[in-house]
Amino acid sequence: MAARLVPGHWILACLAALFVAAPAWAQMIEARDLAADARLASKQNIPLLILFSEAGCPWCERARQEFLLPMQRNPEYQSKVMMREIEIGSAAALIDFAGKKTTQGEFASRHRVSMMPTVMMLGPRGETLAEPLVGFRGADFYGYFLDQRIDTALAQLRAKPR
Repeated sequence: MAARLVPGHWILACLAALFVAAPAWAQMIEARDLAADARLASKQNIPLLILFSEAGCPWCERARQEFLLPMQRNPEYQSKVMMREIEIGSAAALIDFAGKKTTQGEFASRHRVSMMPTVMMLGPRGETLAEPLVGFRGADFYGYFLDQRIDTALAQLRAKPR
């Protein structure tokens, strides 16, 4: 019996479908309305963790896949932080913390984000609650640095009178 070859374009189409149709749990939630996100986070008394990333950035992908997505799926972190992602070069529409229309790229520029990945912990008015985590120096201590910033941001929020 002769083996049938699968046309290359079918293989590529199947692989593309895997990446395009990735389940929601395998993706960070794209920031679209930070004012609404901030209201929800404020009700829960948790900070917004914003991952500033860049298309094609291998370090952003490592931070996302190895740390942020597992944290996003972990119920313990769901009660500590709300996560969103902003792509620095994107013209995608975004509502900022003041309810004004902007783009993801302009928002990143206003926050002087220039090195990827950058993780910021922001409060309900967009205020910085912890030192930004800039770059990806390797997996050894990245989780520790993320936890440190989340704990600092939570302490800042919870120390303020509501």
